[in-house]
Amino acid sequence: MGHDWVTTDDGVRLWHTVDGTGPPLALVHGGPGLGDNLGPLAELLADRAQVVRWDQRGSGRSDPVGPHTLDRYVADLDAVRRHLGPDRWVVGGHSFGATIALQYALAHPERTTALVYVAGVGTGRAWRRAYRQEADRRLTAEQQQRRDALFARERTPDEEVEWRALAWVPDFADPDRALEQATVEARRSPFPICWEANRALGAEVRALDEAAVLARCRRLTVPVLVLHGADDPRPAAAVDPLAAALPDARVVVVPGAGHLPWVEAPDAVRAAITAFLREVSGSRG
Repeated sequence: MGHDWVTTDDGVRLWHTVDGTGPPLALVHGGPGLGDNLGPLAELLADRAQVVRWDQRGSGRSDPVGPHTLDRYVADLDAVRRHLGPDRWVVGGHSFGATIALQYALAHPERTTALVYVAGVGTGRAWRRAYRQEADRRLTAEQQQRRDALFARERTPDEEVEWRALAWVPDFADPDRALEQATVEARRSPFPICWEANRALGAEVRALDEAAVLARCRRLTVPVLVLHGADDPRPAAAVDPLAAALPDARVVVVPGAGHLPWVEAPDAVRAAITAFLREVSGSRG
């Protein structure tokens, strides 16, 4: 089906692409401020779902403008839905994209068939210190120094790939392949990082009232799949309060996988998500 554009109610053009056959499934990439990198995950699911991917405003191929708020991004995702036509769809998100997907389901449960929450960080803030400590532990002292030195200066395109790769090495479970895999992912994201979105959305998420979010989650009756890599440096335990609050959640922890579980354990990820899609399709008759 290929890629297309949708114009939001405030005049921003959003890039999106649709591939595959089956019930509609929107995939929301992480960041904040990064472009779509979920093509490989979409390929795993394309024979089971009509997979929609998009670049969030400010990122990737979409217009480089704000405002950058959770409400605005939820509205943008729904603009893509209206443009494509389904009354309801499964909404999935990875990392920060899982936060957007959850917020979408909370705002629009009547338009959400189910939620796929991949490698999210839950609703609290305690995970951040554990993540930073584990991320540094997985890098050598020389890698840490190089990462920090590159971050502190303006980078050439090659240095940008190197910096992103070093920042993402801890996201992979196999230390012998982590640098190679992180470099592939860095090259998969050629677009500049939207630091305005990164700062604004990061601050908004940190300021969320966890108790209030969990209270809303307890009223969310759509089925939810929480999928997390066992070796993700963002601890799986951080997602436990969210999973416990959701009335219809099932949790799958993928062995031998980090923050991008479809890269290191594609068969397990495909099996978990396709089984969930069959379940929720069957529940609707």
